[in-house]
Amino acid sequence: MSEDGHHTNYMHIYYILMVLLVISIVGPLFEIRVVTLITAFGVACVKAWLVADKFMHIRQMPTFVSYIVVTCLVFMLLFFTATAPDVMQDEGRNWVKPDWVAGTENDWVTVGMDHGDGH
Repeated sequence: MSEDGHHTNYMHIYYILMVLLVISIVGPLFEIRVVTLITAFGVACVKAWLVADKFMHIRQMPTFVSYIVVTCLVFMLLFFTATAPDVMQDEGRNWVKPDWVAGTENDWVTVGMDHGDGH
């Protein structure tokens, strides 16, 4: 139950989430980078907010819960921004990213599957 006495219609939220799922699947089919990014990350943020707000009832929790959630998100963003420059590079000091990780070969699917003609 929400604070104003109205019952949350979970099926309505479910249908909204399903429509957003379809949008996030159809968006990349246009093969336009901006549309793909908006449908992937934008829709994911909206879905996460809907789940946190409607199913987890974040608004009805004490204020410190919201602070904890925001703090976790900030630390997650800091971790990503601190590690992304190293992880997203193909080469670095004292290391080279393997070809199957760098996306230069398609053999990563069949790694370890070369058993010869007998198998």
